[in-house]
Amino acid sequence: MAAVVSHVCLVTETYPPEINGVAATLAQLASGMRARGHTVSLVRPAQPAVDARGRRREPGTLLVAGMRLPGYKGLRLGFPAGAVLRAVWTRNRPDAVYVATEGPLGWSAVRAGAALGIPVYSGFHTNFDRYMQHYGAGWLRRPIAAYLRRFHNATAGTLVSTPRLRAELEAAGFERLGVLGRGVDGGRFDPARRSAKLRASWGVADGDLVVLYVGRLAPEKNVELAVEAYRAMQRACGGALRFVVVGDGPLGAALARAHPDLVFCGFRTGDELTAHYASADLFLFPSETETFGNVTLEAMASGLAVVAYDYAAARVHVENGVTGALARPGDARGFIDAAVALAVAPEALPAMRRRARAAMEAVDWSRVVGRFEQLLLGDAGREEDERAEQRALGGSGPVPHLRRRDRGEEARDLPLHAARSSADADAAAEALPMGEDASLLRRSVLPG
Repeated sequence: MAAVVSHVCLVTETYPPEINGVAATLAQLASGMRARGHTVSLVRPAQPAVDARGRRREPGTLLVAGMRLPGYKGLRLGFPAGAVLRAVWTRNRPDAVYVATEGPLGWSAVRAGAALGIPVYSGFHTNFDRYMQHYGAGWLRRPIAAYLRRFHNATAGTLVSTPRLRAELEAAGFERLGVLGRGVDGGRFDPARRSAKLRASWGVADGDLVVLYVGRLAPEKNVELAVEAYRAMQRACGGALRFVVVGDGPLGAALARAHPDLVFCGFRTGDELTAHYASADLFLFPSETETFGNVTLEAMASGLAVVAYDYAAARVHVENGVTGALARPGDARGFIDAAVALAVAPEALPAMRRRARAAMEAVDWSRVVGRFEQLLLGDAGREEDERAEQRALGGSGPVPHLRRRDRGEEARDLPLHAARSSADADAAAEALPMGEDASLLRRSVLPG
């Protein structure tokens, strides 16, 4: 069907060359929408390290003032820009706005869109409320969760990455939720990029097992558990393995001092990053605060078996015992045991790695971008979306709404966001297949 939306504006406080999952996802959405013939404009804080050097910006980029985000080197918190946005959007009106971050800049975009009658959608990309317990501020979890709920409920709809996250947020009082999955570029993340030279630089022989972690070295990423799992693997297997860490963050220096035998590579991008993935064998991802975890797909596409907790991307894409090993969320001992079980059975890894790569063959960004386009199209897109969902579910009637689930069943999964009391757990819902949820209701909502 012909696209309805011709101009989409993305509002975000992070964007490449910054390195994180939100920035990478937005870059894919922007390039994909442009490839489909749409105009995409971008509102973001200026990045002094790159913008001051006159780096060529994407077309339609509006830079706003901001400040460094404490504890996140290189990331910026955007200041409110309501007056500027109203003026710019009055001159060049977008058909829809997508706000990816919930800071002051995002709030001003929600209010500007409401004032001009422009549909504003939001994305729930980060579990900021869950971060608090990792920074000694667990008492802030409920206030921050309430703030996030208020922010997202002020928009025409909120896109989340998995059906499980949608169910969890619905139970916490979030409204008008739609699922937008994630993709992976299988041409970039490819086992063919494996490098014997790179492995030799890590000090490993051809038959040695290389364990990999890719991500921010920060408390909320639970990196210490990955190190603990590696130590257990060493004790079980002997010395024929090596742990390679790609990324940096506030824990980086301390981890390097405490574990000098680990290979710390810092941040890597482009061909260097893809070679690091493909040159490893087993991927450890111990984070319990993800909304998705793009690195899981990148690792699988690169031909790595994955050890992760059974939620977010791993819950959707990792098949336990087939493409990796899953542990129950919160079960640190189970995570370690899963890693050790794979390490002591190296003969099973080649087939597991091949299956991981094969599982990613159809998980491409073009499908995700098409879904994003549909969710922002309005009534015509919604009707087509509903017809597609009915076909996928084998039904002919109206698209069923999320149903209530038994509280005990829900309790076996991830804990709910803390925006409401525990009684809200009764509203947790049964999720539809990835990418086949009921589409969003397109309506303007004034921020409270």
